[in-house]
Amino acid sequence: MITVSNVTKGYGGRTLFDGVEVAFKPGHNYGLTGPNGAGKSTLMKILIGFEEPDSGTISRPKRTGYLHQDQGTFDDFRVLDVVIMGNKRLWDAMAAKEEIYARAEFTDADNEALGELECVVGEEDGYSAESEAATLLAGLGVPQELQGLKMSMLQGGLKVKALVAQSLFGKPDALLLDEPTNHLDMESIEWLEEFLLAYDGVLVLISHDRRFLNAVCTDIADIDYETVITYPGNYDEMVRMKSQIRGKMDKDSAAKEKKIAQLSEFISRFAAGTRASQTRSRAKQIERLKPEEVKRSNIARPFIRFNVTNKSGKDVLTVKGITKAYERPIYTNFSTLVQRGDKIVVIGRNGIGKTTMLKTLAGDVKPDSGVIQWGHETSVGFFRQEHRHEVEPGRTAFDWLFQHRPVVGQEHVRGILGRMLFSGADGAKPTATLSGGECARLVMCRLMLLEHNVLLLDEPTAHLDLESISALREALEAYEGTLIYVTHDRDLASAANRVWAYIGENQFIDYAGNIDEFLDWQHKQAKKAS
Repeated sequence: MITVSNVTKGYGGRTLFDGVEVAFKPGHNYGLTGPNGAGKSTLMKILIGFEEPDSGTISRPKRTGYLHQDQGTFDDFRVLDVVIMGNKRLWDAMAAKEEIYARAEFTDADNEALGELECVVGEEDGYSAESEAATLLAGLGVPQELQGLKMSMLQGGLKVKALVAQSLFGKPDALLLDEPTNHLDMESIEWLEEFLLAYDGVLVLISHDRRFLNAVCTDIADIDYETVITYPGNYDEMVRMKSQIRGKMDKDSAAKEKKIAQLSEFISRFAAGTRASQTRSRAKQIERLKPEEVKRSNIARPFIRFNVTNKSGKDVLTVKGITKAYERPIYTNFSTLVQRGDKIVVIGRNGIGKTTMLKTLAGDVKPDSGVIQWGHETSVGFFRQEHRHEVEPGRTAFDWLFQHRPVVGQEHVRGILGRMLFSGADGAKPTATLSGGECARLVMCRLMLLEHNVLLLDEPTAHLDLESISALREALEAYEGTLIYVTHDRDLASAANRVWAYIGENQFIDYAGNIDEFLDWQHKQAKKAS
């Protein structure tokens, strides 16, 4: 069990948590939720022990696995060894053994120490450690030929997979995972889901993948009202329950306010008359009825809508035999026709070429051969995965957005900013100070403002919280233009009616169906191949 007792934490005069009391129990999978800035990662660091609370205490099992966020920490170690480090007691014993064996001569003390270390290795299943580590890595999509290399040789996404494997290794009694699905492809996410569903310890995880939370979590620990409130059930069940509770609180509060108004009117009419005792009685009722001050919820949901000013022609995009290769082929002789209203999700493992495909369509990358032709009256908006550089410093959020379409007027631009949570003074924020989530929302503001009839979106959920991702999914479903987007979020992927997918090493296919139909087809193909 992980126990949080009277924990308080604040930054810069702002309180994140105040007197939090919560217990995370074995056999339960807790999703830790709350909007960006609510303190999810801070609480996770406190649970791990990386950060101290201002007051209060934390207790956790000795065998607690957690997901390291610094990818460069283990660059000098073999990938397999990095995974085994997830069991500190085993790794320390193995390292101590190697140190003794490296000596020229053994003393009696060395032999005695080796015996004790061998006992530790045996108790921790150390003789099957490499096999277990290799199984975890394979499940997460790290090929066997890379497992013996140093971490520094891996790309960023593969490093993350190795660190996820490290957190899972050694059967920890508690597991603390901050965004474990980041940089994982859909197959790896499915494998992780199955692993966590079979896990019988204490699991606390943060994720912006709503479908992942719904699949894995038995409980939700929601950070709101400067505390942590636990709800039974998955994320969607928590949202419904929280809405009902808040609605009842607001209804009760309104009823009390109405009764107080009636009593106050009576007092004002008869305070100076013969009904002094009645007015005193009503004054006491008012004191009893006064609603307790309810801390304001920190939930704020944006309103995202991508309108279309002018429709494109029927044939939006014609691709004929395009090929692109760097050190290896990215796509080869790919041809397709995209028509108005098509919504296409592009999927595949990390580093395989999804971003390159979108950049090719946008004109940022030239194919080695083949033709890309946009149709009549197409207006293309591109949300790049790396978009920070597009929001140049030296401006306010409002000024940056207004410059892109001043003809619509300042009030229209302020309205879009407000719908994306840049209300009031937030619109005057300097662009250089915007967080990752704020920057992503501002770039989406530009897409909303320009009203393109074609959207290319490359990992649009990066830096967005669950409320924003939910609003984005609704916007994509309602969008009347043509959409091509890259995502690993399966809930967001379900807004598409076609799938472009990398299968095998470099085969890029156009599948006429939604994501669930594609995954069913892919599983059937895998069974046939085996």
